[in-house]
Amino acid sequence: MDTDTSPACQTQRVFLALWPDERVRAQLGHHTPQWTWPAGCAVYAPADWHVTLHFIGRAPVQQVAHVLAQANLPCPPFELVLDQPQLWPRGLAVLCATEVPPPLQRLHDQLGNLLRAADLPVESRPYQPHVTLARHADSASPPANTPPVVWTVQNYALAVSTGDATERYRVLHRYP
Repeated sequence: MDTDTSPACQTQRVFLALWPDERVRAQLGHHTPQWTWPAGCAVYAPADWHVTLHFIGRAPVQQVAHVLAQANLPCPPFELVLDQPQLWPRGLAVLCATEVPPPLQRLHDQLGNLLRAADLPVESRPYQPHVTLARHADSASPPANTPPVVWTVQNYALAVSTGDATERYRVLHRYP
């Protein structure tokens, strides 16, 4: 079997995301234990928490380098309020934002345009910012009343899925 591992053939599973600082991780850390988690549920580690802006998927390393170079868009600070614990289909437990702040929507749209120009996939559904807290959580019970997670967003990141359960994601670059 002939396997080509040249840089031109290598790919990475990448995405653009908001990456929380320690203050936001601490807030999420207070929120997560308020859920009732079923046996077999895979609760995400704090290092895995993020809000995806665009999931790009598997892309050639050279194309990822192009995105890395082009994605440096302005990101004026804005507040994101995560206040809606929800169970989504396929057993996802998430903490959503009731409202998408206009600066976040602009950033999402601008990054989408950049990805389209690079012939990379862009999700067509309306943007719903959320943090995935757990998988296989079909019968989890979200907390009834919990304080919102208030996040002052000041940057975003290009990250890669590692395929390693001990370090699920790794930040390649922070913007701006």
